[in-house]
Parts: sequence; structure tokens; C-alpha cells
Amino acid sequence: MKALLGKVGFRRLWLSHVVSTFGDSITALALLLTAQRLTGSTAAVATTAIAIALPQLLFGLFSGVLVDRWDRRRIMVYSDLVRAGLVLGFIAITSADLMWLLYVIAFIQATVGTLDNPARAAVLPQIVRESSDESQQGAGSNLLAANSFFQSSAIVSGVLGTATAGVVAGLTSTMTALFALDAVTYLVSSTLVAKLVIDKTVRWETGEAANRIWSELRSGLRLVTSSRSLRTVLVGAGVVMLGLGAVNVLMVPFIVDELAVPETWFGLLETAQVSSMVLAGLLVATMGKRLRPGVLLPVGLTGIAVFVAAMSLASNVWHLIGLLFAVGWFVSPTQGAVSAIIQSEVPSVSLGRVSSSLGTVVTTAQVVSMALAGVAAELLGLRTVFVIAGVITLLSAALTYLGQRPSKVLAA
Repeated sequence: MKALLGKVGFRRLWLSHVVSTFGDSITALALLLTAQRLTGSTAAVATTAIAIALPQLLFGLFSGVLVDRWDRRRIMVYSDLVRAGLVLGFIAITSADLMWLLYVIAFIQATVGTLDNPARAAVLPQIVRESSDESQQGAGSNLLAANSFFQSSAIVSGVLGTATAGVVAGLTSTMTALFALDAVTYLVSSTLVAKLVIDKTVRWETGEAANRIWSELRSGLRLVTSSRSLRTVLVGAGVVMLGLGAVNVLMVPFIVDELAVPETWFGLLETAQVSSMVLAGLLVATMGKRLRPGVLLPVGLTGIAVFVAAMSLASNVWHLIGLLFAVGWFVSPTQGAVSAIIQSEVPSVSLGRVSSSLGTVVTTAQVVSMALAGVAAELLGLRTVFVIAGVITLLSAALTYLGQRPSKVLAA
């Protein structure tokens, strides 16, 4: 880990990621609170969440194509600057009549974000690798450590951002300060990434972009399907979110209705899982060179499956706190392993498309799972849905275990 932090480029990218995540978590909660305060409608809150999630489904794959052919450093800088301006637009939304504008700005902001996320994922391996002749196994271990460190830092930053938004919102009647603070985080992030030195991407000739987008998209999808390892990771990620998406939705009624716990406990419950996620991420970052991402992934998914299913047996809040703490130990290593496998398998020139493919698959599965969660809970009961989610996650673990085979793909 010291070697990674010793790299100026890694520190800049990491700090940018931390600052950006802090700001994103502030605005994510501030937007939902704004919708609730102005309308008092759960439908408006849900529509806000959909406006944020929809761009990944609509544009995620195309964004990956552009990331692989545009200057990634400029993408990150410009996306931060554009979003800094957009987030200030939320300040003007002061009545229910202007909710349509909130939806529009949220949609556009999330659309710009579909370019930023795969660009960061594609840049990380270039900065992390110790040398161009590093062995594949060594590169994978180093990437595992880097991704786990990024995940842990993002978790902490996200929790701090959410806590900040909650405190400020509770003390003030408007969200102006929160949106202004998020704009500042984007400006800080853009300043940090502007000084990164990274490899240039292969650019299209002037005038051929319109003809090449579809071609590049098809080649990116062929790249994913040609690698058994990549194909398995994407399928496994989609399958696991079919289960866990429902758990994310049903956790609130489970805590409030089933366990009869007041809302004041949510902070402690979140802290229980986040604390173990951070500890696990730091542990993997420290031991990265001793761990194999292809083995860590199915192990992590198995642990998540067992403890998610066990939540169905929780009879009080303390049982749930213990189970969430246990789950957290497996979440960060699993996320880090997915990123490390993709970044080790895919050439830099194609990383944007593959990262976007992963994001699109995960988001689609999550939305489908959330949509089915309510119906399943009414028909089968909340606890039964948790068991089903555990079984689905265990299926994902089996798929990723059976599908991990050495496979080097060619640049597209």
C-alpha cells in the first residue's frame, strides 16, 4: 500500500475520488429530502431516484465507447466542471411547481456522470501498475489492493457526506449550502485530475465519430463475450443484484415494521456494516499481493449470501446489527475483486466500454429487483425474500467460481 500511495498520480486520483464521492453523497440525500419537503410525496421521491438511475441504463454502454476514444483526463475534468454548474441549478428549485426542473437537472447530471465513472476506472490501472513488464499475476494483486483501498475510502467518504447532509438539512430550511458545497467538491476534483499524466487514447479521425460509435459498441460487446472470465463476472454481477436490490428496498420496512425499531437506529445499523466494509477493504489492500481476485470473488459472494439469508432469522435489532457487520466483511473484497479482474483482463484501450457494460448490467438488475421487491414481499413475506436473495447470491458465487479461467482478450 505504501508503494501505491508513493505514486503522485495515484494520490491525486484517490483524493479526487474521495472528494467527489463526498459531494455525490451530499447531493444524493439532499435531492431526496428536497423532493420530500416540497411535495410530501413518495412518488416524487421515487421519480427523483429514477431520474438519477435512468441515464446509466440509457447511455452507459455508449459512454464507455466514448471514454475509450476520448481523452480520459479531459473527460474527468470537464464532467466535474459541468456538474459543478448543474448542481448549483438545484438551488433555484424552491416550490413543488419546479419539481420538473429538478428531474431534468438530476437526469442531465447523472448522464454526465456516466462518462466520468468509466473514465476513472480506465485510468486507475495505468497509474497503479509498477512497470510495463509487470507479470499478470502481480498486476492483478496490485490492482486488487488499489481497488479495495478506493472502495474503502469511498465508503467512508460517502458516509461522511450523508452525515453532513443530514446534519445541515436538520439545522436549515433550505439545501442551498449543501448544493454549494457539492459544487466546490467538483471544482476540487477537477483540479486534482487536471494534473494527472496518463496515456493518450486512440482517437477517431475527424468526421467519422457518428459512424464509429456503433462499430465500437459492437466490438466492445464482442470483447466481453469473447472472454469467459469477463462474461462470468458480468453475469455474476447481474445475478447478485437481482437478489440484493430487493434487500436494499425492503430493509426499511423490515427494520421499522418487522423489528419495530424507531428510525433513530438507522445510523447505528449503517455504521455497523460500513465499519466492517472499511476494515475489510483496508485488510485486502494490505494483503493484496497474497490474494487472487478470481478466488476472492466467489468466496466474498458466498459470505454475503449466507449472512443475507440469515437476516430472515433476526428477531431483534441487535441480531441485525451483528449480521450487517458480518456482511460488510465480504462486500468490499467482492467489489475490489470485480474491479481487479476486469482491469487485469482488459487492455486499457477498451476499459471504458467494459466498465460501462458492468455498470449497465448492475443497474438494470438492481432496478428490476427493486421493482419486484414489493410484490414479492406481499406474496411471500419480507423474511422469505431475504432467504431468496441469499439463494440468488449463492448462485452468483457458484457462477463466478465455475467461470473463472485464465483468458487474455485482445484490444478492440
